[in-house]
Amino acid sequence: MEIFLIRLLQFILAISLLVFLHEGGHMFFAKLFGIRVEKFFIFFDVNIGKWSGKLFSFRPRRSDTEYGMGWLPLGGYCKIAGMIDESMDTEQMAKPAEPWEFRSKPAWQRLLVMIGGVLVNFVLALIIYAMVLFVWGESYIPVKDMTMGMKFNTEAKQLGFQDHDILLGTDQGTFKDFNADLVRGLSKAHRADIIRDGRHMSIHLPGDLNLLNMIKDVPPFVRPFVPAEAAEIQAGSPAQKIGMKKGDRIVAVNATPIDSWNAYQALMTSVSQKMEQTQTHRDSMALRTVTISYVSQGDTLKRAATLTPDLKLGVGMTSILDYYTPVQVEYGFIESIPAGIRYGVNTLSGYVGDMKYVFTADGAKSLGGFGAIGSLFPPTWDWHMFWLMTAFLSIILAFMNILPIPALDGGHVLFLLYEMITRRKPSEKFMIYAEYIGIGILILLMLVGNLNDVLRFVGLMR
Repeated sequence: MEIFLIRLLQFILAISLLVFLHEGGHMFFAKLFGIRVEKFFIFFDVNIGKWSGKLFSFRPRRSDTEYGMGWLPLGGYCKIAGMIDESMDTEQMAKPAEPWEFRSKPAWQRLLVMIGGVLVNFVLALIIYAMVLFVWGESYIPVKDMTMGMKFNTEAKQLGFQDHDILLGTDQGTFKDFNADLVRGLSKAHRADIIRDGRHMSIHLPGDLNLLNMIKDVPPFVRPFVPAEAAEIQAGSPAQKIGMKKGDRIVAVNATPIDSWNAYQALMTSVSQKMEQTQTHRDSMALRTVTISYVSQGDTLKRAATLTPDLKLGVGMTSILDYYTPVQVEYGFIESIPAGIRYGVNTLSGYVGDMKYVFTADGAKSLGGFGAIGSLFPPTWDWHMFWLMTAFLSIILAFMNILPIPALDGGHVLFLLYEMITRRKPSEKFMIYAEYIGIGILILLMLVGNLNDVLRFVGLMR
């Protein structure tokens, strides 16, 4: 419960900040051009019966804007006079246009008002990335220094990779550290450069591997090779009961050889899938009862163990940080600015490139809702990770909002560009219907994403 609350608080804080600044971007340009902003709210003040849905609100003296906070933490809004938006204020639109309304302003001014939120979110992400690099620097393990190499799945081995290959790069460029960019690079590459048994060599690749499958496959396409050594033994666990100690290395489970934690996790995933098929207690106990072979102080021991109901052995796994020393790069204030820009642009380009998978069946299953976004935050309060995640969400918010979908900023921008090119303004009736369609699309995407979260939680989807 504590982990859930910590992640929830981080999620709400990040989203509140991003929505506040996003809507502030719209309001800045609106007020700059003399357009009246009627309401500026964090969260939605959805009415329930006679209750207005406002947690609080206030209107400064001589101000046309009501500021406040609603009870529904799903975003926020900036209600701009004379604009067809999610408020669907058709009554106002039926009246003659006033000079202080959005619809009375030139198209270029309306365009700046609409991209104001996206612009703020993107610039904010670059600023956050720059300041994270300035405060914390950058810590990573160079892939070329991972002397134990990688662990590959069957698909990767069919292409020519072998366990313990050290990845250097591709025809797309040299690898820096192990992250999504590395897998993304392999998916697009026609050549991978590696070191195998001390020799430099290359492997030919098709150039169009499915990135989504590479990441979602169990085991995944590639992971750093991590020996199955015990970082710790939990008290009262099955591992402790069979005599395992810190530093012991698992070499087999039943008749299956285990050379790494990658292999152990893949085997446990297979056992978990079989557990879902069991119908009796005897069947489940048969799966939970395993023979563990492990090396302890040079001796290979074989012991029978009964895993916990959730198939845990009670062994803390080592990580690559136990075998390699990270490189720490520090940035001065001036240096952090171009480094932060490169970081943000690279993150955006990777995210945009991956969007094509959303329009596939597997991609739709990969959509996530509020639960999936919240789970991205660390289980403990870590300001470094919090700001990295906030910057990432800011980029996502910017990109998603600029998509040409009615009801999003990008939809309004599309219609404004049409008006600027053709010198003809879309009718208000058309804009209202387009807004309804856009809202419907957004609700559908939100339902699919949150339904996927529920299905993953109950184990019906991975």
